Amino acid sequence: MIFAMLTVVFCGRQTAFVLDAQTHRYVRMWVPVVLPVRILLWNTLLLLCSSITLELARRQVAQQMVLEPLRAIVGVDAERRLHAPWLAFTALLGIFFLFGQWLAWLEFRSHGYRASTSGPSPFFYVLTGTHALHLMVGILVLIYAAVVSLFHQTIEHKRIVVEITRWYWHFMSVLWLYVFALLWFAK
Repeated sequence: MIFAMLTVVFCGRQTAFVLDAQTHRYVRMWVPVVLPVRILLWNTLLLLCSSITLELARRQVAQQMVLEPLRAIVGVDAERRLHAPWLAFTALLGIFFLFGQWLAWLEFRSHGYRASTSGPSPFFYVLTGTHALHLMVGILVLIYAAVVSLFHQTIEHKRIVVEITRWYWHFMSVLWLYVFALLWFAK
């Protein structure tokens, strides 16, 4: 709902006209901005890769769940092997994304765009900052899911935690695509 509200305000401000006191004409106050596109594209790639690594983590837990009943059969050696730490990779990619966002904010600021100015620049900070806060929550949940996986909780518990985390993380990835497209097409 936050992003829906921000989009409505963003679009309303973009199309708004104000009366110029000197010329007595209506003028658009929206000034196009230069986005740090290269950094934002790299961030997009990082987030999409993190969705892939999280999907690999989900598949790994699903495979463990399928093999779990074999461990109860006497005489059957269901080997326990080390698994790739996909949840940790996903969290690390999320942290790199946040670092990339910080670099994007620095570059955006170096072009003279501040959060306190009028026009689209405050929306850049608000939209990307709100997304970053939500992504931080996702990283905390990923860390929780990794800890649950390490401490040999029941496989059902692992599966539920990974599935819920997956839905949230994929939503954050899709939401980032939306925010990036909104900023890109409105510049």
